[in-house]
Amino acid sequence: MLLPMSPRDSMFLLAESANRPMHVGGLAVFDPPDGGDPDELPRLFAAAVERGAAAPLFRKRARRSLTSLGQWGWEQATEVDLDYHVRRTAVPAPGGMDELMVQVSWLHATPLDRSRPLWELHLIEGLADGRHAVYVKMHHALADGVSAMRLLHRALTTDPSRRDMPTPWEPAQAHAPAGDAGTGSGDGTGSGDATPWQAPDLLALSGAAVRMARDVAGEVAGLVPALAETVDRAVNHRGGALTLAAPESVFNVPVGSARRFAAGSWPLERLRLVAKHADATINDVVMAMCAGALRRYLDEHDALPEQSLVAMVPVSMRADPVGGDTGNKIGSLSCDLATDLADPAERLAGVRDQMREGKAAMAGRSGVQVLAMSALGAAPLALGMLVGTRGPVRAPNVMISNVPGPRDELYWNGHRLDALYPLSIPVDGQALNITCTSNGDQISFGLTACRDAVPHIHTLPAHLGDELGDLERAVGL
Repeated sequence: MLLPMSPRDSMFLLAESANRPMHVGGLAVFDPPDGGDPDELPRLFAAAVERGAAAPLFRKRARRSLTSLGQWGWEQATEVDLDYHVRRTAVPAPGGMDELMVQVSWLHATPLDRSRPLWELHLIEGLADGRHAVYVKMHHALADGVSAMRLLHRALTTDPSRRDMPTPWEPAQAHAPAGDAGTGSGDGTGSGDATPWQAPDLLALSGAAVRMARDVAGEVAGLVPALAETVDRAVNHRGGALTLAAPESVFNVPVGSARRFAAGSWPLERLRLVAKHADATINDVVMAMCAGALRRYLDEHDALPEQSLVAMVPVSMRADPVGGDTGNKIGSLSCDLATDLADPAERLAGVRDQMREGKAAMAGRSGVQVLAMSALGAAPLALGMLVGTRGPVRAPNVMISNVPGPRDELYWNGHRLDALYPLSIPVDGQALNITCTSNGDQISFGLTACRDAVPHIHTLPAHLGDELGDLERAVGL
């Protein structure tokens, strides 16, 4: 049976090409328990592959058929070849972060096989100090960054002594301790408890239909003023979903098939203190760090535009950020990064004001209206992705995302999660993507780029650290 796929999800399949794989990823680094067997993690993964179980999300295949009129839909595979989806690889000596980044860059460049469920998991061995890394990638049609992080979170626990835990792709165990981080169903559907079937209440259904018709009419009536305000904000250079001010930059070029990945982590408390002293949010500080790092990078390459760069900033549309749903539920804002300003405090203030204006534009809008506003802002980029052309309105220069991550120290069968780095999607017109996520008391930045368009990407994490130091000094820390 072919289940319908939302237009938003199918767009990621339509936009995919050999040079533009449309999957997101995550890189988790695990420390072994004290005195633990260095071969335990590979042995646990091998045993899970042998069991052969996969949660429903990891059995979904993308299909088109005559019955779906050529539209993409989801088919539930009865069996999954886990020997194909779960792989082991190793980094060369000395097994440091540089070697790991090169390995993950290569893995992230390879498209997923559309004839199979759209995911892969790689257990990476050979790291120093007995550590292991797990790189997982999932097609963006299957999950956005928030839901992918949630799936990983469900596989972990706050209890370092817990054993016999399922792998991320397996159905969760029914006897998982109540309230534990690993208590989800593993398939993105919540607790998995069945609801007894009841005969439908026809009066209730009739009332719901009337309310739905009324709500739809209200949505349509509200779309025109919402879109008109979006255009007005763009014309007047105010924050919102659409920008008309993005300059030409080295990032706004077609992408090739090769990828480069770089990453860095900093104590979350440092960002929190800067935000407190600057009357800003942690996300404002993230944006300001990226702005300063990009300014330094472009200046080094004699490629800094006179106009400020503009970032596309995804915003979650989930009513419950820790709920059980998966798929893609995102809107977007455009944010002027103030890269034309040399002073870090002025850049932070500019970013803060732009984000406040953008959020104000979304406030009070329905989910449908926010999506329509976001679609208008993303139209130039989507047009370039789908048909390979660029119109008179330029897309934002870079994508910058902040994905919620686990707040507690987490473990998998006694192995502590030491670092968690997100990987995302460079596309034609946006050759650099910056995504960050928190992990306990750390915040980690993952930078994914087209290898040819963004050379020397390894310098960007150092620039992020330098910019954080400048921001601390600017606010008097």
